[in-house]
Amino acid sequence: MEILLEGDERLDYLLAEELRIIQSPSVFSFSLDAVLLAKFTYVPIKQGVIIDLCTGNGVIPLFLSARTKATIIGVELQNRLANMATRSVTYNQLDEQISIVVGDVKTIPKQLGIEKFDVVTCNPPYFPAHEASNKNLKEHLAIARHELYLTLDEAVQSASQLLKQGGKAAFVHRPGRLLDIVTAMRANRLEPKRIRFVYPKEGKDANTLLIEGIKDGKPDLKILPPLYVYDSQGEYTEEVREMLYGKS
Repeated sequence: MEILLEGDERLDYLLAEELRIIQSPSVFSFSLDAVLLAKFTYVPIKQGVIIDLCTGNGVIPLFLSARTKATIIGVELQNRLANMATRSVTYNQLDEQISIVVGDVKTIPKQLGIEKFDVVTCNPPYFPAHEASNKNLKEHLAIARHELYLTLDEAVQSASQLLKQGGKAAFVHRPGRLLDIVTAMRANRLEPKRIRFVYPKEGKDANTLLIEGIKDGKPDLKILPPLYVYDSQGEYTEEVREMLYGKS
């Protein structure tokens, strides 16, 4: 299938899933965090409805489509990123399973329906809007990375509103926000059930947090084994390599 690329866009491979995705270095390219969240998240195998908030160029819906037959909706505030995501979905002939919606995460529950979804995933902006350091001057990246239009509390609140009772919500964030995200989840009826910390390599501090909660679940938190990205030789560990490239 031919695809029309715009500007500096390129068509990259999602090797483990045998899919392709449109990326742009100046607008948006997904990070390892998206891969980690997609692999960490529980998904129903055959049916259900999944919604991915802050979907960017649609990478998480694409990843999840390889693991489930459920309907998947991606929500993105920025028209340019949503357009990239939509074209990637079409290129991979997944229009019957995945749809991309342009919308604000804060108001999307009213738009799409309260308590309609089985699973919510979210890779929200990590950095407070007032944090001037490292703020990218490019608008698309600044909105994706900084809490300019969406705070952590707002993302968690919307996730809870979207979820059915007993549904699962999964987030990726920074370990420094662990208490903030747990507090926000519990304030919004999402009981944390699984946490996994991701480390650059052994001996280094964790730099990524994966957390999943159940709406109105009972307290019973499991801390999963650590995930190391690189081995002592600076190569991807076997687990991460399998996430990215599939089983050898």
